[in-house]
Amino acid sequence: MAAKIDHIVFDIGKVLIHYDPNLPYARVIPEEEERRWFFENVCTHEWNLEQDRGRKWEDAEALLVAQYPEREEQIRAFRKYWHEMVPHAYDGSVKIMESLIDKGRDVTMLTNFAADTFAEARGIFPFLNKPRGVTVSGEIGLIKPDVAIYEKHARDFGLTPEASIFIDDSHANVEGARAAGWQAVHFKDAETLRQDLIAHGIEI
Repeated sequence: MAAKIDHIVFDIGKVLIHYDPNLPYARVIPEEEERRWFFENVCTHEWNLEQDRGRKWEDAEALLVAQYPEREEQIRAFRKYWHEMVPHAYDGSVKIMESLIDKGRDVTMLTNFAADTFAEARGIFPFLNKPRGVTVSGEIGLIKPDVAIYEKHARDFGLTPEASIFIDDSHANVEGARAAGWQAVHFKDAETLRQDLIAHGIEI
């Protein structure tokens, strides 16, 4: 029998808000093959993850501009047009989160996010200010799925790991939470999330 859930922890990107770098880059690099090459070789997922770990954008840009000087404008477009990559919230998931908070449940957030873009996201999406608090990877120099980030979140917010459930769209991050002793569910869509939470004894 799984432990009773006292703490519900949400990831943010692709769980509460949509994220897609292709949105501005369809304009910046209109040719699809070239755009794919750019994301696979220049502004890669791994490169962006280092900003989530705390690297400053200026340093990240300088690194790539030195390697690809002819693509400077395209490289700088990543931060410049970042707000276009997060065009809308997932209303169904947000509604579930707000309902849990309204019912008095303990809700926090744990996200891989650069510190400055997260501050921007809070302005765009005010519901990100509703949970009790948030651990932002870029502010602490740790990223999921490193077990240390889940342990720090639990310490900082007084969570009991086995009584905590984590919701994330990444299988690796779900496994990271489980490795830290948490319960966890893989996010697919709001309706699946609702069923998963109910299955864990959480009334929505």
